Amino acid sequence: MIEVVAKLGRGPVFLAGEVLECVITFTNPLSASSTSASSEMLAWASAQIHCQFHASENRVALPPSDGSKHDVQAENETVFVPNRGERGQCILSTPPKILFCDLRLDPGESKSYSYCETLPVDGPPSFRGQSVKYVYKLTIGCQRVNSPIKLLRVPFRVLVLHGRATHCPPCAGGLGCTCPADALTSFPGLKDYQFPQDEAVAPSNPFLEEEEGLKKDSRLADLATELLMVATSRRSLHLYNISNTRGKVGTFCIFKTVYKIGEDVIGTFNFSEGDIPCLQFSVSLQTEESIQEEFQRRRGQPVSFTVHARHQESCLHTAQSSFSLPIPLSSTPGFTTNIVSLKWRLHFEFVTSGESAGTCLVRGSQSEAVTWTGVEQMEVDTFSWDLPIKVLPTNPILASYVSQFSSTNSITI
Repeated sequence: MIEVVAKLGRGPVFLAGEVLECVITFTNPLSASSTSASSEMLAWASAQIHCQFHASENRVALPPSDGSKHDVQAENETVFVPNRGERGQCILSTPPKILFCDLRLDPGESKSYSYCETLPVDGPPSFRGQSVKYVYKLTIGCQRVNSPIKLLRVPFRVLVLHGRATHCPPCAGGLGCTCPADALTSFPGLKDYQFPQDEAVAPSNPFLEEEEGLKKDSRLADLATELLMVATSRRSLHLYNISNTRGKVGTFCIFKTVYKIGEDVIGTFNFSEGDIPCLQFSVSLQTEESIQEEFQRRRGQPVSFTVHARHQESCLHTAQSSFSLPIPLSSTPGFTTNIVSLKWRLHFEFVTSGESAGTCLVRGSQSEAVTWTGVEQMEVDTFSWDLPIKVLPTNPILASYVSQFSSTNSITI
């Protein structure tokens, strides 16, 4: 028996373009003093990252795959197929890397191997929606001699930095493909950013190329985090008049419309300048998941909405009010592929009186102690309003604190 433990040192959340580092440890748990102790052998072990795409058959119509090009080797249990047994299509994968060949472990002995891979910048983000799912996993395959391959899957989350990713539907061969991403609309030039050269002359050693590459990828992630901070820290006063067909209800003020996941969306209302009394308002933080027209199962298919936070308040005779809605760290920032689009918005609902403010209260008695009570019936009007906002990724270390994925996964062979 051999225990295989895979550990993501920094956590299970990464930015696209970062280097994923995983330490895989193989251990023979038997004690050297045990009478039944014996050495264990593994023929080989390999690791590979892949992104699995799954679409709801009721909402998404994908082109049929061509079964004539069926991969016979995929059914062979001695062939390393990272996504074997999983639903959907593998739309993105990195080249497999061999960890070792012919590993022998004596009782109580363990050996560790480090796996490093740069996450592609042109893939979709991790997303579990009502119509589609994009799931990233690191799969480690191990095999004993003359035995089937055992797979250890390590799920992790990817946050995409650019504004648009492109993903082709399954092609005629039955597999998915990932096309080059469009221009980095949110962060122009990030992908081709030229880092300043160090003052020290780097040694011309070809064996140091990988180490220098890892350093550059780390600096790329730091730059992306800095650009995210700059993009979401800009403040500018945005004022909106709230009105219906009968007149002005009030004004709404918000200081920015670009946020990172984990931030709070804060806004204020001013009803003192309104002509129409507002009895109640509610604000919902929502995501809008829409399928591109060519992939919709039905023409005019409705958009799917998800509410992440909501604030409701009664505001009769209230001059000013405010709300604060947190953007969950576990939520997905806005993105667009050629199949699905995810956008964020604030959805407002207002309930206004059909009468003037003075008639909304009646005097309860004629005694010296005056009691005011609400009217039993009142004519009301309702209307809604949507304000689009932009939600970007955040530092992946912060998102790791609330991730549903574990940094450590294990399997026994």
